[in-house]
Amino acid sequence: MSTFVISCGGTGGHLSPGIALAEEMIKRGNQCYLIISNKEVDSRLIGKYSQIEFVRIPGVGFSCKFTGIIKFIREQIKGILFAIKFLHKIKPDIVIGFGGFTTVGLSLAARMLGFPIFLHEANRKVGKAIRFLSVLANRVYLPCGVHLKSLPPKTLRNFGFPVRKEIRPIAKSLACKKLEIKANVKRLLILGGSQGAGVLNKWVFENFEHLAELGIHVYCVTGLGKGSVGKLEYTAKNGVSAEAIFVPFVDDMTSVLSCADLVLSRAGAGSIAEICRCHIPAILIPYPFAADNHQEANAIFFESQGGGLVINETNMDQLYSEVMALIFNDWLLDKFQQNMKLMDIQSNLALIANDLEEFCIQEETLSLQSS
Repeated sequence: MSTFVISCGGTGGHLSPGIALAEEMIKRGNQCYLIISNKEVDSRLIGKYSQIEFVRIPGVGFSCKFTGIIKFIREQIKGILFAIKFLHKIKPDIVIGFGGFTTVGLSLAARMLGFPIFLHEANRKVGKAIRFLSVLANRVYLPCGVHLKSLPPKTLRNFGFPVRKEIRPIAKSLACKKLEIKANVKRLLILGGSQGAGVLNKWVFENFEHLAELGIHVYCVTGLGKGSVGKLEYTAKNGVSAEAIFVPFVDDMTSVLSCADLVLSRAGAGSIAEICRCHIPAILIPYPFAADNHQEANAIFFESQGGGLVINETNMDQLYSEVMALIFNDWLLDKFQQNMKLMDIQSNLALIANDLEEFCIQEETLSLQSS
């Protein structure tokens, strides 16, 4: 049995793959600790994973403001001191970081104490934390076709986003039954990522009556603290009726994705991976202020693989017409679904888990030989 410490807190895009990996490693008989932040999104997402041990580490995201920089440095120092004490006690075989501010302090502490460091970058543009820490790493996992010039070939593995095993396509009728919503209707799903997207929530309110007149129902995940919660109902003069359901957060992403005919979503790597896993055609609206504009890079690659379309936030006035052109085009929706099945062939979770175990075996063998 090996022991793994996995840093993945701060956003759903970091936490979800960490949970996926922890579940797989525990299933294989290993011990895992997940390092998370104090943010509300972490608290909401970890609630149903009682088999995993979660540990909260001090830290905040980076800010360019002077006070933000001071706070970031102060919290990172606290995080490093916390991590040194924790790692010294646990003595893990490998420390794994999925990016974000929780990974920095833990990785630096692991380096000081001599523990192997593995890093994972899900986006098609490598984030600051992973770039900074990559020179310390024994292994760096990057999406297929993505590279870092500073990495030697033996360090790099092109493995993508490990999706939680609970995320899988199910019949639309079953998904709607679980969510207690109508099944035999056209349904548009709105996903703003774990942080929510005010611009998408606003678009729903502005266009719901037009959608409802055509019998299109809406399920909108607004994000925590980002919008109204409840249900809107509308009946047109021709008797056609539809509803829009607003929820701040979802625990059953499988059902939420599988109930939809079309998804409007931000372009985080996690959202795209889960959309692909459930084979739901999507129109992606990249968040324009994402670090290094990584969401645009993710979206462009998704579109190039034939999973759906991309619309920039500056062109939101075109979104309604694009939805209309796609949601009733069953042939094109089916084509996008088939393309996503091809995109989802590789089991990144199994590849990463196998690589971790192989590394531990090699280290154990070397240790025995040296003794």
